[in-house]
Amino acid sequence: MSLRDDQLATLKAAGKDFDYYNIANLDGIDHLPYSLKVLVENLVRNIDGANITDEHVKTLLDWDPNAEPSHEIQFTPSRVIMQDFTGVPCIVDLATMRDAVKDLGGDPEVINPQVQSDMVIDHSVQIDKYGIADAVQQNMDIEYQRNGERYQFLRWGQQAFKNFRVVPPGTGIIHQVNIEYLAKVVMSKAEANGNTLAYLDSCVGTDSHTTTENGLGVLGWGVGGIEAEAAMLGQPISMLVPRVVGFKLTGSIPEDVTATDVVLTITDMLRKHGVVGKFVEFYGEGIASVPLANRATIGNMGPEFGSTCGIFPIDNVTLDYLRLTGRSEEQVALVEAYAKANKLWGDASDPDYVEPQYSEYEELDLGTVVPSIAGPKRPQDRILLSEAKEMFEKTAPAYETEKTVKDPVAVSTDFRGDFDIENGDVAIASITSCTNTSNPSVMIAAGLIARNAHAKGLKPKPWVKTSLAPGSQVVADYLKAAGLQDDLDALGYQLVGFGCATCIGNSGPLLPEISEAINANDLTVTAVLSGNRNFEGRISPDVKMNYLASPPLVIAYALAGTMDFDFETQPLGTDADGNDVYLKDIWPTNSEVAAVVDGTVSREMFLKDYASVFDGDHRWKGLDVPEGELFAWNDKSTYVRKQTFFDGMKATPDPVADIHGARVLALLGDSVTTDHISPAGAFKASSPAGKYLTERGVEPKNFNSYGSRRGNHEIMVRGTFGNIRLRNQLLASVGEEVTPGGFTYDFLAKKPTTIFEASRDYIDNKVPLVVLAGKEYGTGSSRDWAAKGTVMLGVKAVITESFERIHRSNLIGMGVLPLQFPAGESYESLGLNGTETYDIAGVEKLNEGVTPKTVHVTATHEDGSKTEFDAVVRIDTPGEADYYRNGGILQYVLRNLMK
Repeated sequence: MSLRDDQLATLKAAGKDFDYYNIANLDGIDHLPYSLKVLVENLVRNIDGANITDEHVKTLLDWDPNAEPSHEIQFTPSRVIMQDFTGVPCIVDLATMRDAVKDLGGDPEVINPQVQSDMVIDHSVQIDKYGIADAVQQNMDIEYQRNGERYQFLRWGQQAFKNFRVVPPGTGIIHQVNIEYLAKVVMSKAEANGNTLAYLDSCVGTDSHTTTENGLGVLGWGVGGIEAEAAMLGQPISMLVPRVVGFKLTGSIPEDVTATDVVLTITDMLRKHGVVGKFVEFYGEGIASVPLANRATIGNMGPEFGSTCGIFPIDNVTLDYLRLTGRSEEQVALVEAYAKANKLWGDASDPDYVEPQYSEYEELDLGTVVPSIAGPKRPQDRILLSEAKEMFEKTAPAYETEKTVKDPVAVSTDFRGDFDIENGDVAIASITSCTNTSNPSVMIAAGLIARNAHAKGLKPKPWVKTSLAPGSQVVADYLKAAGLQDDLDALGYQLVGFGCATCIGNSGPLLPEISEAINANDLTVTAVLSGNRNFEGRISPDVKMNYLASPPLVIAYALAGTMDFDFETQPLGTDADGNDVYLKDIWPTNSEVAAVVDGTVSREMFLKDYASVFDGDHRWKGLDVPEGELFAWNDKSTYVRKQTFFDGMKATPDPVADIHGARVLALLGDSVTTDHISPAGAFKASSPAGKYLTERGVEPKNFNSYGSRRGNHEIMVRGTFGNIRLRNQLLASVGEEVTPGGFTYDFLAKKPTTIFEASRDYIDNKVPLVVLAGKEYGTGSSRDWAAKGTVMLGVKAVITESFERIHRSNLIGMGVLPLQFPAGESYESLGLNGTETYDIAGVEKLNEGVTPKTVHVTATHEDGSKTEFDAVVRIDTPGEADYYRNGGILQYVLRNLMK
C-alpha cells in the first residue's frame, strides 16, 4: 500500500459523491504555503512507485522554508494550454513525431495528447486597419488570407488528435479565455470503477503569461513548447522544490490608481528582491479585498518579476468570479467543498486558518501605490507618472544618433490630414494584451476617460495610431452595454480585433508617410500600450521607445500625443469655451468605475459568448481541411514544414561528447530576451528570412511575421538572433562596426556576415559554435524557437552569467548545454572577447549517469595563450540530464513511447 491508496477518500459536493486524494491529515501540511499543498496533492495522486514515490511526498511535507532548492519532484499538470505562435510548432512536432514513429516501425496513433490540451488562436491578428467602423472585420479577413495554411493545419490537428481542442480566431486572448472559461480550479473525471474523481486543476502553457490563472488559485506557469509537448504526451515536468516568497497585501487602492499601477509596483519590488526560480504567493487579510480580475492582472506579470508563479489561494473571491463567468453552481460547490476539505481554503478571517510559513517575505500597502508607467524597454523599469516627462528627457538622448533631426518634420496624409511630428511623439497608443484587457475596472476606466474627453471636445493627435484589442468578446459586450464604445469610437478606439495584437508585435504598419518621415529623419518616436512586454524592437520597427501603461493612461497619452508631457502642469487641450482641460478633469473616480462595472458586467454575457467557443465563424468553418492520421505535408508551403529534428534518429541515442574547437557565434550583454533571440514581429526583404521567401515568390506585403511562420523551420532558423535591436559585440572585437541586427563575424571566411550565413559555413566545415552572454539571458516570452533556432544554427553550448528559467530548460530540451561563468566572473573579467576557440571538457561524464557540477573550459586566444575556467553546468535535475543525453526532450519521449 502506498500513500496514494491510503489517502483516497470520498467528498460530497452539490449532492454528489466524489473520490479525491485527501491531503488534509498528512503530517506537516498545515504550515505549507498554498502552492506547495497543490504540489503535495499532485504528487500523492500520481504516485507510481518509480517517477513518484511516497518518499517524494514526505520530502515535500518536510519542506524547510530556509533551505536552498535541492529536492527534485515530478509535477504532472492536469492540462496544457497553447497559443498559436507557440502552439503551431507544437502540433508540427507532434505530426512529425507520428511520421517518425511510422519510420521506426511503430503505430503513429501512439502520438496523442494524454491530457486535455487546448489552443487559443490569438497571436495572429495584426492591426492593419484602425480608426474605422469595420476595422475588426477587415483585420480578420486579412488574418485568414495570411494564415489560411496554418489554420487548415490546426483544423486537421483538431480532428486528428484526441484530447485536443482549438478556440478559433476572433474569440479572445488565451489567458482571458483560460480564466473565463477553460480553467476549472477543481477538475473531475470518470474512473474505470464508475466513480468520479475530483482533483486540482493545474496547467502549463506555451505562453509565459499562463500565470494569469494563478489569480484563480490554479497552479501553472509558462513553459517552452518543447516542455509543453512532453507534458501533453504524459511526461511529468521535473523540478526542484522551490523557495516560496510570501507577499502580504494590505490596504486598498486609492483614487487615481489602477490595477496596472499595482502590478507595475509589485513587478518593481520583486525584481529588486530577486525571485527568479521561486514561487511567489500572495496572502494576508488584505487579499480578500483584491478582486479576482486584479489578482489575475498581478498573476499575469509573474514573468516580468521573474518568478515561476504568482499565486492566490482559493476563497470567496474565487467562487464569486466562477459564478460571474458562467460556471455552474455544481462546479462552484465542488471547488468550495474540495478546497475546504483539503486545507486549501485561503480565507485569513476563518477561525481555522493557519498562516503559512514562507522562505522570504515582502509586503505592500496598496494605499501607498501611485500612478506609474514602465519603460522605455523593460517592464520592471517603473517610472512614477509625476516624473515621466523628466525621465523621458533624461533617457531620450541615448536613442538619438548624429542622423536624428531635432526640428519638427512636416507630414501630409490622406487619412489623418497634415501635421508635424518630432522626437518623443507617441506613434502608437494601444489598449491591448492579456494583462489589462481581462480586467473590467481598467477597461471601464478607459471608456469613461473617452466619454469625458469626448464631452470636452478632446481628440487624440493625428499622428497617433489608436487601437482597441479586447481580451474577450465579453469586454466588447460590456463596453457596448455601458454606452462607452461610442465614446471610444469617437476617439479612434474602434475595435480592431480580439487578440494580443500590439503587445506581441502585431501593431501593424504606421501610415506610410509617417513611417517614411521617422526613418528618413531618424526620429525617436514612442509607443504606449496596456501590455506586459515593451522590449526593444518588439512593438514596431519604426518605434524606438516603448512604455507600458494602464488603458486609461494609454488614452491620456494619445490625447497628449507625446511622451514629453507632464499631466500635472500641461493641459490636454481646451473645451468648447476655451478652458484648459487637464487629465484630472477627465479622470473617473473609483466609485464611478465600480458603479459601471457592477451595472454592466453580467453572468449572462459570459454564458452567451462562451456557448459556442469552439465553433468559429463562417471563415473557420469554411476552411478546406485534410484528413488522416498523418499530415499530408506540402513541400511548397512557406508556413508549415515537416520538422528535421527526428531525421536519422536511432532507437538508442549516441553518447554525448565533449566540445572541441568551437567558435563564438555571438557575444552578447545583459538581459538578452527571447525576443532578441527569436523575433516575433515583421522582417525585411533584405533579411535571410526575407530572401528565402522572395526566392519562393512571396511578395514582401505577404511576409506576415516571424511569429506567424513558426511552423516553418526554414524561416525561423534564419530569424534566430535576427532582432533589429540585437547588438553582437563580437563585431567590435574584430574591429568592425557593431551593426544592430542579426550580424556576426565568420572566422572561416574572415568577414562580417549574417548570423545565419556564418552558421551554414561553420556547419559545412563541422565547426561547433558557442554563445557568450551576460546576466538574465533568455528573459521574456517562453519561445521554444529561441532554443530550436539556437540548435539549428549549430550552437552546442551557451555560457552566461545567469539564465532565466524557461529558456534554460528549453535549451536542454533541444540538447544545447547551458553553462554559467564561475560566480562573480564574466567574459569581460576573464579577458574574453569572442575571438578565441573553445574546448569544453567533462561533458562525457553524463554518459556514466553523472551530471558534473562543472566542466572545464579552455579558451585559446589568437596568439596561442589560454584562459581556463570551470563553468557551472546548469542541468539542474536528473530528468534534465536524461533529456540532454537523448539530444532533447522530444527524442527522449519518442524513444520511451516506442518502448
